[in-house]
Parts: sequence; structure tokens; C-alpha cells
Amino acid sequence: MGAGHAHKLYRDGASPVHALPAHCKIAAVLGFVLVVVATPRTAVWAFALYAVLLAAVAAAARVPAGFLLRRLLIEVPFVAFAVLMPFVAQGPRTHVLGLDLSVGGLWGAWNILAKGTLGVAASVLLAATTELRQLLLGLERLKVPPLLVQIAGFMIRYGDVITDEMRRMRIARLSRGFEARGVRHWGVLAKSAGALFIRSYERGERVHLAMVSRGYTGTMPVLDRTTATRTQWTRAAALPLAALAVCLLGWTL
Repeated sequence: MGAGHAHKLYRDGASPVHALPAHCKIAAVLGFVLVVVATPRTAVWAFALYAVLLAAVAAAARVPAGFLLRRLLIEVPFVAFAVLMPFVAQGPRTHVLGLDLSVGGLWGAWNILAKGTLGVAASVLLAATTELRQLLLGLERLKVPPLLVQIAGFMIRYGDVITDEMRRMRIARLSRGFEARGVRHWGVLAKSAGALFIRSYERGERVHLAMVSRGYTGTMPVLDRTTATRTQWTRAAALPLAALAVCLLGWTL
């Protein structure tokens, strides 16, 4: 997949979690998320145990709580949506702190917050302990369509390039005295967006021609062909299997 490309979520370390192959960790996180989603929302204690499991993984990976909590801010829009649900949902009503709220809305909000937060936390831990290049290789080993993996890789690799292009265009506008202050300036911003699209498209064509000239035939060479051992799979499966046990208790109790 080319040279390594560090991302902002990755936290370098030498923990047992870092040492696990990427495809093992991806499968474990996917299994954990599926189990969490399948858990009945009324089993509040089960979600607390899921949080304890993730905390144990974070401790094993030596990921500080502050690092994890800051990355959880990405789910703020979903939190805002969940907060509105008790006010707009229909059905039986109840009073909480003087507010007339929907019972179904309260359960729905709890369902979104609990499962969403656990899913995001698991994803953050995966990203914090796995390099980007290894994530892409892990997806390939899990038989994700190669074309999708390549598209994801190019999006991540050239995202910084496009962002830098946007920054230069913004500086150029400011140097000419332009500052967007209202609707009348939307035309200029729209033209800038069009110019950015054209530049990105042209850059993509140049990159493709450069790759073809170097022998690209539609697939990227795999530079790391190491396979996971049974012990590594067992360690990775500990999280989803423990979560599955909690889920089954949640349905039976």
C-alpha cells in the first residue's frame, strides 16, 4: 500500500493491543459493535459492563482516558439529536425535572447515546492502536473489495493535499481583500468550490497517469504478507466474546 502514513488518531506504542494484526482488531471491533447493537436497551447494566470492557482494552493499550474522551466529541451531533427525541416523540408521557417528556423518546435517546458512544469508543481505540497502512492491509485480508480499499486509501492520502489547496485558495482571496460576510458573497465561494473540484480532478488524472507509467494495473502490491496466529486471534476474540456473554445475559435476565 505504499509507505506508512500516520493519522491524528494513532498513538504510537508497544502494547499487546498494538501488536495484534490489524485484521484481527477490525474483526473484533466489528463483532463487539454488532453485539452492542443487539443488546436490549432496557439492560442498562449491560452497557456499563461494555464500558468496563473497553476501559480494560484502553488500559492494556496504554491509551489515556483524556485522549479517548477528546476523540469522542465527534459524536456531539448525535447527542444533540438524542436530546431532542424525548421532546418530539409520541406515546406515553412522564415528568422529569418539571419537563413533559415521552417515555419512548427517553428510551430511544438512551439507546442512541449508549450504543453510539460505545461504538465510537471502540472505533477510536482501533484507530489509536493501528497505523493507517495496517488498517488498509487488514481490510484487504478481510476480503473487502480491493477497489473500495484503494479508494479509501487515496482519499486519506490525498485529503491533506486537497485541504492544503483550500488553504492556499483562501489565502489568495484574503490577499485580494475578499472576506465572506453574507449571501452576496456566496457566488465567489461557489466559484472557488468549482475551481477546487477542477484542480482536484486534474490532479487525480496526473496521479493516475503517473501510476500507470510505473506499472499500475488496477491492484496495489501487498508488501506485508504476514498472517495472524491462533493465539493472536484468541486474544482479539476476547472482547467480542465477553461482550456476547453479557448480551446473552441481558436477554435472559
